[in-house]
Amino acid sequence: GSPAWRSPGPRRHRGTLRRSGGAVSIDRSLLPALRNVATRLRIESVRATSRAGSGHPTSCCSAAEIMAALFFGQMRFDPRDPGHEDNDRFVLSKGHAAPVLYAAWAEAGVIPHEQLATLREIESDLEGHPTPRLPFVDVATGSLGQGICAAVGIALNARRIGSTYRTYVLVGDGESAEGSVWEAAQAAAGLGLDNLCAITDVNALGQSRATQWGHDLAAYERRWQAFGWHVVVVDGHDLAAVLDALDEAASTAGRPTMILARTVKGKGVSFAEGLDGWHGKPFKGADLDRALQELDGQLGEPTHNPPIPPPPPRASRPASPPALRLPAYEFGAKVATRERYGVALAALGASDPRVVALDADVKNSTFSDKFEQQHPDRFYQTYIAEQVMVGAALGLASRGAIPFPSTFAAFLTRAADFIRMGGIGNVNVKFAGSHAGSVDRRGRARRRWPWRTSR
Repeated sequence: GSPAWRSPGPRRHRGTLRRSGGAVSIDRSLLPALRNVATRLRIESVRATSRAGSGHPTSCCSAAEIMAALFFGQMRFDPRDPGHEDNDRFVLSKGHAAPVLYAAWAEAGVIPHEQLATLREIESDLEGHPTPRLPFVDVATGSLGQGICAAVGIALNARRIGSTYRTYVLVGDGESAEGSVWEAAQAAAGLGLDNLCAITDVNALGQSRATQWGHDLAAYERRWQAFGWHVVVVDGHDLAAVLDALDEAASTAGRPTMILARTVKGKGVSFAEGLDGWHGKPFKGADLDRALQELDGQLGEPTHNPPIPPPPPRASRPASPPALRLPAYEFGAKVATRERYGVALAALGASDPRVVALDADVKNSTFSDKFEQQHPDRFYQTYIAEQVMVGAALGLASRGAIPFPSTFAAFLTRAADFIRMGGIGNVNVKFAGSHAGSVDRRGRARRRWPWRTSR
């Protein structure tokens, strides 16, 4: 899957932690072109947010090299065909950095550069946070901690359809305080998703103060390694190191990879670099002029954009499934609703390979185990982690699967924000909540709504 312009030959995976530096597998003569791409991504992000009068330019600036390396050095996708089933997928979990994503698409020819000027306008497709109304956006992001959960589902979908596409997700260091991030970390490792590569933009600054671990890369490293991920630590502004880390991720088998990229918030704009107080603030007036002047001065000799890696070949897919065979019940027979759900779900799975089931360790209560017995390769166990169960379902649905996540109705409320974002993304997910309403001896903890919470 390496682009033609990168040096040939297999990379031998090493189980030890890769630090920045070392062997680089790209033609170094193309690095100046990639640096220019990163600088232009910063320029366009600054311009667009300033025109809009709102946005997060400094959050975009810290991720510019990461985006340039992904879009022009690693990912395989066809810019003319966003629906290509075998395109590599990218999820911007730190959705507030949307302008740098839009700028990358413009550099790749997906959208015209002129459209960047419409950021955050009421009738524009370029919303402040990405939604699937745009090409190559699979899921709506911006509610932090959700994109990486969706990426788990997108990576699972590649396994479902037998595709070699890889899934990349850019995570913020601030959002890494979200519990759902660690639910995703546990699920991805448990499922052995070696086609998933996450990159954390460790710029050390949140919205109101420094992040929990700042630039303590060792703290992040320990945590991700403890969850079973392969970890690579790099300077996030060293393009050669980032590309080398992405290559290492692609050659890692049996587990997902986390690239911890040490970056500087506001990189490229001297008076905002690494300084608190600039989050979510576009540059104005003299500050804007100075920022653009500094960034323009960082452009090297004019170069052609490095070629986008060649799109993947189209793979053949299975033929149409058999017709649906409905379960039969005797008239008057008393069968629990949840048991009928399990039987019907298994029947749907037999008639449509797009149907998948997700469980939060209650399959023998919801009877989704009937689906597992007949279609084990399309049954995904997330254990008692409802947020990643629902988030993964959103990701699966975004790539054409029809997911049925099920648990006790009361526990689905833990993922209410994920369900809300799924509505924004207009995804096709079927939620099943058992034991709804008033229940018997199980007590109020299992009841769908606590009708009275105090006296």
